Amino acid sequence: MPSRAARWHAANTFSHQAFPAARLAAERKETVSVCLPARDEERTIGPILEQLVPLRELGAIDEIVVVDRSTDETARIARKLGVEVHDQEALAPEHGPVLGKGDAMWRALHVLRGDVVCFLDADSEHFGAHFACGLLGPLLCGRGISFVKGFYRRPFRVGDVVLPDGGGRVTELTARPLLNLFYPDLAAVRQPLAGEIAARRDLLERLPFVTGYGVDVALLLDAYRSVGLDALAQVDLEVRQNAHQPLRDLGPMASAVLQAVASRLEREGRLRGPLPSAFLVPGDDDHLALAGAPMERPPIGGLRAVA
Repeated sequence: MPSRAARWHAANTFSHQAFPAARLAAERKETVSVCLPARDEERTIGPILEQLVPLRELGAIDEIVVVDRSTDETARIARKLGVEVHDQEALAPEHGPVLGKGDAMWRALHVLRGDVVCFLDADSEHFGAHFACGLLGPLLCGRGISFVKGFYRRPFRVGDVVLPDGGGRVTELTARPLLNLFYPDLAAVRQPLAGEIAARRDLLERLPFVTGYGVDVALLLDAYRSVGLDALAQVDLEVRQNAHQPLRDLGPMASAVLQAVASRLEREGRLRGPLPSAFLVPGDDDHLALAGAPMERPPIGGLRAVA
């Protein structure tokens, strides 16, 4: 491991156990928003929010928001638990239809009010309040940190059989090799594709948001370029269980990650474009099917400055 990455890992890796809710409530000076982008998550949204709502009552956070694009009972369950819900399509509608998770996160910034923002996935099983507290801890209880990613062990479930590890196939086969090759300072980031992040609002408003699956690695790279390695941190959240994608769906996901990294290399002058606009896969009828080209939403801070 390069020495800078090793030093960063030793200094900027934390356990969620260092940041109980009571500590956050006692030490924080900033306002805090927790946001869950959701799409048909009626099975998991209730148990997740039941863990988060007490944090608001304890004073560890101020705001919980679900930005929803569901046809099931996700929104109704969230509202019943006293959580603010926004329809993704109603947020920044002048920018057209919502194009994926990253787009939902970007639109959420239009309504989130906290100085610090924590994004959590809405499909996590066996969720605990420590997910939010752990991510927020380095920002609220320390100095000099602007961007935090979670990491965890990911069991791999096949039917009724659960293996202790083996999830995160795109991480290990695509994201990690790319970071080691092109961004060795980030080689010690345990989960570069983790959807659980927390960051200062002023940083998030300076960053573009890839609309689809590449958003998580793109935010990591853009935060690194904006605030530097020492302002990044990661927190051990122990275990995360979620549904696994079929093997046939991993190609487009890996391609989205590769596109996000390649576009940053192109901007840095390390890769000559233009990049291919779409990902081609063989179809059942022997025709080539297209996975749509990735898009980015511009930094919100720039839009406000123009307005």
